[in-house]
Amino acid sequence: MAERRRGKLKIFMGYAAGVGKTYKMLEEAHELKRAGVDVVVGYFEPHGRKETIAKAEGLEIIPRKRIDYRGTIFEEMDATAILARSPQVCAVDEFPHTNVPGSERAKRWEDVEILLAAGIDVLTTMNIQHLESLNDQVLQISGIRVRETIPDWVVEKADEVVMVDLTPRALLHRLQRGVVYEREKAERALQNFFRESTLAALRELALRQAAHEVGQRLVNADQAAGGEGIFPWRKHHKILILVTADPKTAMLIRRARRVSDFTDAECFAVAVQSGAELARLPQPEREALERHLNFARKLHIETRILNSDDVAGAIVDFARRNQVTQIYLSRPRTKTWVPALSKDPTRKIIDLAKDMQIVIVSDREPRAQ
Repeated sequence: MAERRRGKLKIFMGYAAGVGKTYKMLEEAHELKRAGVDVVVGYFEPHGRKETIAKAEGLEIIPRKRIDYRGTIFEEMDATAILARSPQVCAVDEFPHTNVPGSERAKRWEDVEILLAAGIDVLTTMNIQHLESLNDQVLQISGIRVRETIPDWVVEKADEVVMVDLTPRALLHRLQRGVVYEREKAERALQNFFRESTLAALRELALRQAAHEVGQRLVNADQAAGGEGIFPWRKHHKILILVTADPKTAMLIRRARRVSDFTDAECFAVAVQSGAELARLPQPEREALERHLNFARKLHIETRILNSDDVAGAIVDFARRNQVTQIYLSRPRTKTWVPALSKDPTRKIIDLAKDMQIVIVSDREPRAQ
């Protein structure tokens, strides 16, 4: 029996609401329909935008699934109904969406994975600020922590990423005209996220991501053809992240993951604990450590837990045995940088690993508005 073909994923990506991602997605759905392709809309969120609502006319829309959560009815994409309908192509809006509790899967991108596995091609939309590795940069730019994120590997698996671009000034003009949101919501947006400086910075992130996507596809194509790759030195680049219970570890993991994506580097997230020490750790710290390791696994980073009383020694030994070229560490909480006087292993790792690049990642305050 022939193996079922996996569906293709096409992402329409922008840097803010209102740049035209959903409109472009629906436009492509119409083009496919005119070409005789069996296409449906699995989920569509118009946000009251007349142009977008009009663009959905003439397309088959799969009814949403209604879920009762704490006495309130929510509507979510019905992946089961789409599978039963079995179209060739399905348009799914708002890829990073978090499903209401009680849904079969926690995230919409996980629903999309089910459709792709069934051989259905998917068109979808998202904004750059929902990419997990950019979470800290977006906070620094906008002062807003984006809660709904997508692991980078999900986007990297897409067959095509189309950047839907609009200048910040043109977007603000659309907002002021009431095209993006109704008047009251638009006024709030102009005072917060939709400032021209914020939009310009997010747009730059989006354009850089687009350039990275193009470059990565060229590297993959070259390697698939049996070449050495456009950047052969990347094959030997390896990153190690020291994982601790420190809350800054999540930021450290995101930063290292981002760098590893751009350099095509192998990445390790490593925690060091002795059996006795782990048993003595307060429960909140044990839970934080496991949470950080699970977060790294979610981003497809290989995790290890080393058993040792000497954190610095174990980390450097592991790094040398695995040909690590960069070690990512959080800045110590204390100002004591003398190894003998500090319990933090950072200074000792720097002293021991002089043959490797040490990256100390500092937490940054959000950009002042």
